[in-house]
Amino acid sequence: MTSLPFERPLGTTIIDGGTVRFRVWAPKPDAVAVRLKSGDHALADVGHGVWEGEVAASAGEDYWLVADGRRYPDPYTRHQPKGLRGPSRIVDPAAFTWTDEKWGGVALRDAVLYELHVGTFTDEGTFDAAVSDLPRLADLGVNAIELLPIAEFPGHHNWGYDGVYQWCAQSSYGGPDGLARFVDAAHAHGIAVILDVVYNHVGASGERALRAFGPYFTDRYSTFWGEALNYDGEDSGGVREWVLQSMEMWLRDLHVDGLRLDAIHSIFDGSARPILAELGERARAVDPRALIIAESGRNDPQVMRPVAVGGLGHDAAWADDFHHAVRTLLTGDQEGYYAEFGTMADLAKAWRVPHVHDGGWSSFRGRRFGAPAPDLPPEAFVVFDQNHDQVGNRALGDRLPKELRPLAAFCTLLSPYTPMLFMGEEYGEPAPFQFFVDHIDKRIAKATRDGRRREFAAFAEFSGEEIPDPMDPATFHASKLTRRQDRKLAALYADLLQLRRRINDAAPGSADVTGIDEDARWLRVRRGPYELVMNFSTKAQTIPVQGSTIALSTATPTTAADGSLRLKARSGVVLK
Repeated sequence: MTSLPFERPLGTTIIDGGTVRFRVWAPKPDAVAVRLKSGDHALADVGHGVWEGEVAASAGEDYWLVADGRRYPDPYTRHQPKGLRGPSRIVDPAAFTWTDEKWGGVALRDAVLYELHVGTFTDEGTFDAAVSDLPRLADLGVNAIELLPIAEFPGHHNWGYDGVYQWCAQSSYGGPDGLARFVDAAHAHGIAVILDVVYNHVGASGERALRAFGPYFTDRYSTFWGEALNYDGEDSGGVREWVLQSMEMWLRDLHVDGLRLDAIHSIFDGSARPILAELGERARAVDPRALIIAESGRNDPQVMRPVAVGGLGHDAAWADDFHHAVRTLLTGDQEGYYAEFGTMADLAKAWRVPHVHDGGWSSFRGRRFGAPAPDLPPEAFVVFDQNHDQVGNRALGDRLPKELRPLAAFCTLLSPYTPMLFMGEEYGEPAPFQFFVDHIDKRIAKATRDGRRREFAAFAEFSGEEIPDPMDPATFHASKLTRRQDRKLAALYADLLQLRRRINDAAPGSADVTGIDEDARWLRVRRGPYELVMNFSTKAQTIPVQGSTIALSTATPTTAADGSLRLKARSGVVLK
């Protein structure tokens, strides 16, 4: 099949040391040029909205695209050294230095994910500064880092979900060169790097610039965060390639090992070949080992089923139900979507199958919700007891209370699913992870601040604490890791991860509930030769067991009569 002009390599391509090809999909303007230090250079219209030309230029040179006389950053920019509204910079991928020729990747079955926000992970908040912690994470047993979104966003600090330029690593983090150094160092320590990418909307600060080039957005759908991207309407081909080629660029040029796709339930595409299915196929054409992990708010196993049977062909999806089942039992939280959880039966089901809601009635939604997934392996579901959403979307960004963390970690790390840690939880980080932004538009900044206050007004009245201002730099700085460790908890995480490997070797994919007491709030689960016993009660109690040798405990149990064990409140033990 002959490729269309917008299906050819977009953006900048180094032809030789003194020539660069510029190619941009821009069906809206009547004329497009490249503005360099040498002046403006007109691009030729080659059809289907594509403009291109070879111009005397070199890597490291700044440029603008000029559409109908007005200058803008390149939609395919790979570097914005002066921020979102500054000039773009030509990047030569061949100039990156790599030492990862022998890197073999990480299999999903063996993956232990670690969610990391670059800006708050270190005092410096850069890719280079984060490199120093890689040996510690590797020693712990982490072998895959999931970076919160790094696509260029407004200002200096942000969660990243307001990103605009999908080809561009955030300038304040160190840009593409810093990312390349981080990925190379991670591979040297046996750690894969997965990028969290946002393909359902872009930050409002960048909508106007993209709209100047073409119909990136559609009013036929809407998202909670901004205008929906045009993936299936008229002139949608260029939008699709903008996303798909950015994915290929991350895998090919920056050596990243996969993507985590944010909120795919807000990616709307009614075409015969959905972009989410095409994305997986094209990712594996670049790197057969690439991992595609989705966040879907539908509990839909079709996300991971093969394209040949109508699925999207992704490797894994987040399984929020496991988190909700654990958290509600530990904290008693019952607001919002937590209202449908809180029983031992919910947790027992979550140990057996990933979706507590798998087609049954959901009172929160007022309809049936989810679908069963008996054909998918446990590693296809990512579970956690903390993440950026479940911490950061709380009014004060507070983490799980200290006394609840050991049992939560016990459940997450010993489950048959793929575990994910949220940065700092592995040693009991006391700092919150609050919602922060650095918007460059006053109107957007005010709307964000006011919206946050309205959302949590009732909480503020109840707690007596002021909701942190997301635009205040102090909110960002309060979210930086302090590195103050709970040594006992840190040791427990290390022990849990070591035991996880032994359990998975002995009993891959198996978890059988062998005992449950709803009133007493205890649960027993068997994984091969290992018996996992959990006491969710606020009191110590005696629980019948079969094993006799303690392999691990979150709190030292008291020996009881034959065939039973006395567990402390909110504790877990592994017997063999």
